[in-house]
Amino acid sequence: MDTNVRQTQKCDDIPAITRALEKVRARSLVLASPLSAEDQTVQSMPDVSPTKWHLAHTTWFFETFILRDFDPAYRPFDTDYPFLFNSYYEAEGPRHARPKRGLLTRPGLNDILEYRAHVDHALKQMLGRISPQGREDIHDRLVLGLNHEEQHQELILMDIKHVLSENPMRPAYDAGLSSGPTETAPALEWIRYDGGLHEIGHTDDGFAFDNESPRHKTYLYPFALANRPVTNGDYLEFMDDGGYGRSEFWLADGWDQIRNAGWQAPLYWRPDGRTWTMFTLGGERPLDPHAPVCHLSYYEADAYARWAGARLPTEQEWEVAATLEPREGHFLDRGQLQPDALWATNGRHHKIFGDVWEWTSSAYAAYPGFRPAAGAIGEYNGKFMCNQFVLRGGASVTPAQHVRASYRNFFSPHSRWMFSGLRLARDI
Repeated sequence: MDTNVRQTQKCDDIPAITRALEKVRARSLVLASPLSAEDQTVQSMPDVSPTKWHLAHTTWFFETFILRDFDPAYRPFDTDYPFLFNSYYEAEGPRHARPKRGLLTRPGLNDILEYRAHVDHALKQMLGRISPQGREDIHDRLVLGLNHEEQHQELILMDIKHVLSENPMRPAYDAGLSSGPTETAPALEWIRYDGGLHEIGHTDDGFAFDNESPRHKTYLYPFALANRPVTNGDYLEFMDDGGYGRSEFWLADGWDQIRNAGWQAPLYWRPDGRTWTMFTLGGERPLDPHAPVCHLSYYEADAYARWAGARLPTEQEWEVAATLEPREGHFLDRGQLQPDALWATNGRHHKIFGDVWEWTSSAYAAYPGFRPAAGAIGEYNGKFMCNQFVLRGGASVTPAQHVRASYRNFFSPHSRWMFSGLRLARDI
């Protein structure tokens, strides 16, 4: 995305916001392009949405919250689409049940692509005639829409990976994806951070979601973070030591989860004789012991940390550490779509951004003074602040410009189809 649009939060340059819109919208279609219409219709579990649904929902977001709200001349593409493609906005009325999105064989993919083209054309026309007086409000909504679509770009890849993994042929999303560079993981070392009063939260420098604010003070005791995420090889040691069979390492809910679900390894791992393979968006591949471990639930990450004699960091600790590091790492823009074992960033081995979202021990809750916005937009984050845990840092399927130190991702503790791993922490 055009960094001027991201950082200045002004809309004096209409061509810049138009270019940003075109780039983000085009990338969604590029991500869907390796998939057939059949691929894009399947829903493999209730948490997963079909690819064509993501393409339609992000279009509905622009149609509803920008064209409807700011362009009196706009007419909806199809009056049934708000019911079909509203995700969770109660203020926008009833909607099709999430677990049944895979039953929507109609509208077909071509209809969805026509819908996208219709809305994109209307957005471009509106931006070409908007007056200077109306630019500020619409700019903020456009930037939210662009960031919303970037979230769904990551979801497209997360979801189709799960869909394809359920196919007995284990087909690749893109068989041409490289396995990525590899090197030996550096020895685990501890980086110390001072305790005391720190500030966390959005700094008003560019876009952020509402759950990243207000910026506020937090007190931390001295702590240390590992210099790198936990690797596949590290996690294999936990498994070889009977980690999935030793209740002393597991939270009660986690122990129930792994026994009821029969988990014996991270998602997408499969035994192959004496070794393991892992299903990736490039197909089935040998497990790289030096790459960051991926597709762990909160329960698995927490159990590993206990086994290792450490703990998960709090989100406050993670953010304090991340603000000292460059935002460099392995993101979607590299095009590899899988965590790799290229460890050095900026000559250092911290690698705190990219590759895998890192679980923290922090429950997803409001910051002091948080107030959701009025109306449907206020449902974007605040309504989910219950029974979830925070992840930080971005992953190999996250757009590079989408992540910052204050970004708060969140999932339920049993979830593991997202690109999630962990970094160890300890008290000092």
